[in-house]
Amino acid sequence: MESQDCCVFDQTHRSVYQDMDQPLTSYFISSSHNTYLTGDQLVGKSHLNAYVCALRKGCRCLEIDCWDGKNMEPVVYHGRTLTTKILFRDVIETVEQHAFVVSAFPVILSLENHCSQEQQEVIAQYLISILGEKLLRAPLDHLTTGDLPSPNDLKYKILIKNKTLKPQSSAEDASGTEIEESVDESEYDDEEDEEDEEFQTTSKFWCPRKSGPKKKKKVVVAKALSDLVIYTKSVKFVSFSSSKDNQSCYENTSTTEKKAHKLARASGADFVRHNQKFLSRIYPAAFRTSSSNYNPQEFWNVGSQLVALNFQSMGLPMDLNNGRFLDNGGCGYTLKPAVLMSSETSFDPGCSRCLKATRLLLKVISGSNLPVPRSGKPLDPFVRVEINGIASEPRKKSTHTVKNNSLTPHWDTDMNFHISVPELCLVRFCVRDQTGFLSSDFVGQYTLPFSSLKKGYRWVPLLSRDGCSLEPATLFVFIWYS
Repeated sequence: MESQDCCVFDQTHRSVYQDMDQPLTSYFISSSHNTYLTGDQLVGKSHLNAYVCALRKGCRCLEIDCWDGKNMEPVVYHGRTLTTKILFRDVIETVEQHAFVVSAFPVILSLENHCSQEQQEVIAQYLISILGEKLLRAPLDHLTTGDLPSPNDLKYKILIKNKTLKPQSSAEDASGTEIEESVDESEYDDEEDEEDEEFQTTSKFWCPRKSGPKKKKKVVVAKALSDLVIYTKSVKFVSFSSSKDNQSCYENTSTTEKKAHKLARASGADFVRHNQKFLSRIYPAAFRTSSSNYNPQEFWNVGSQLVALNFQSMGLPMDLNNGRFLDNGGCGYTLKPAVLMSSETSFDPGCSRCLKATRLLLKVISGSNLPVPRSGKPLDPFVRVEINGIASEPRKKSTHTVKNNSLTPHWDTDMNFHISVPELCLVRFCVRDQTGFLSSDFVGQYTLPFSSLKKGYRWVPLLSRDGCSLEPATLFVFIWYS
């Protein structure tokens, strides 16, 4: 019963089994926010190990905040804060060493670029010299399908996500230099694109804004860096209709969770259609200075590919992210379900009453070898099963509490769930220790996609808060669905 064949997770999903020849827009892509940070957004430490850890977890989209440094050496840190600095050169060397250890599929480097034109040229030189053949420097001659390349097309390639120069005919200054046009910060407020993430944070918490509109400094993109942006050009999101009429397939947007939440609630079907054609990145709001995370499920439900989280912050959001990308061999790319990709039907995750629900019968039978707290006192354990899917179906059900039994607690509790869109659903088993009438402590958890859930009598491995195995701790369950 404790063999891998009897695990609740389908073992055929431990290797890449999905179609990897679809355009990049057809996949959820494991994505990190402010990847360099190991702590909070104001005084936390920046460290190269943060990039190593993210890549080893299958992350395929890394964020690098670039600022001018001394002696023409660009640095990486959370600008205008007290976070520590690391050299851009060292970050790229780290990425080059670890990019394809876990996954062969492409890595996107999302540059949040605040550098002078001179240090942008240094950035471009480092990208070219350090990454070598791994850096995608020109469009591919042949694509498997669609307008954008597929993960298979881009195996072992690193893509640069950044703004680019405007065509000379539409944006030239007096000397003939191509520039990015200036923007008025009052137009954005809290809904800036990713190159203004630091401004959002620091303006709110370090230096409150003065009254009246401010003019943002013109950003001059160095040609050497602009030339390295191939399929991932950063552009500002205006509206779904504007994107449909004006946006190119190789252009993508970044949106704060606050704005994305409003769009998902007001125009869910439009958001889904937008993400069928374009890459969209969602990132945490400015108020999350402690590096907390939002729930990513809402944005996967509308098909956003690059749902970026703070990988250093453990908890439910990262459990869901790890569960989502446990699938398909942990390669960092999972194919979006057909319900999000169909051009014939209009799917709105906020309105799915017409969908036929799947019935899930789940019996939590027992546990084994649950970890004892430092106090040495036996647990009073109970199991909470959480369904994370579309908005109408997030629900939790719990077993009763077993007193003073960490070794062999027995619950034998039946649970029934109705799941509208099982293809989007994640199931989370969470063991907790009852410490008071209304209080409990985390013991261990395991999260997996519904599509990877095996029927029958199964054992559930348990993971610690930071994602490490708690072996030999397990749950014993029975699962059936129809």
